[in-house]
Amino acid sequence: MFTGIIEEVGNVTQHTPGFLAIRAPGIAGQARLGDSIATNGICLTLTRRSGETFYVDYSDTTRGVTTVGHWRIGDPVNLEQALTLNTRLGGHLVSGHVDGIGHVKQVREHGANGVGVTISVPAELHRYLLKKGSIAIDGISLTIVDFQNGCVDLTVVPHTWTHTTLRERRPGDAVNVEVDILGKYVERLMGLAREAPSKLNWAELAQQGYG
Repeated sequence: MFTGIIEEVGNVTQHTPGFLAIRAPGIAGQARLGDSIATNGICLTLTRRSGETFYVDYSDTTRGVTTVGHWRIGDPVNLEQALTLNTRLGGHLVSGHVDGIGHVKQVREHGANGVGVTISVPAELHRYLLKKGSIAIDGISLTIVDFQNGCVDLTVVPHTWTHTTLRERRPGDAVNVEVDILGKYVERLMGLAREAPSKLNWAELAQQGYG
């Protein structure tokens, strides 16, 4: 699990299908073999490190549901190490399991107060979105200012704007989207509660952790 508070912006130095090398002096110096690192919101496992660079693998499934397949050498990526039990939860609970790909629709300067960004979200995720709710965009924990016409409006404060890859985004760019995990759990449990007790397979539910 992660918080959506970006620790460092790294850069892709190698990329072949299923494999990434990322230069990130801070995280590469701290992380250990097997650690989870959110990379533009994708939970990836560190397989090796050397100096200021760490290495990760990713699956075909990850390639199909995230933007990772389009990353090029030199591209900046948001990085966050997994949270610990004594970590301040400054953002919200982020799993690193991307739900879909959104697209930047508009970027609006707001002066000293931050930058307004509008992002389209896949239709199957709309039911999880609400005003003042949380969303992770490329691994960044953000608050939804408004949601209408299939798009979320976000206000990015100056610190987040200057310390993440959002400052590089332009209309049309693809971004990884993860909705608030709490909404998905609530939806699942409410669906189970609506089913007739006689139709519930309690053995199956117990295996899924609901029993």
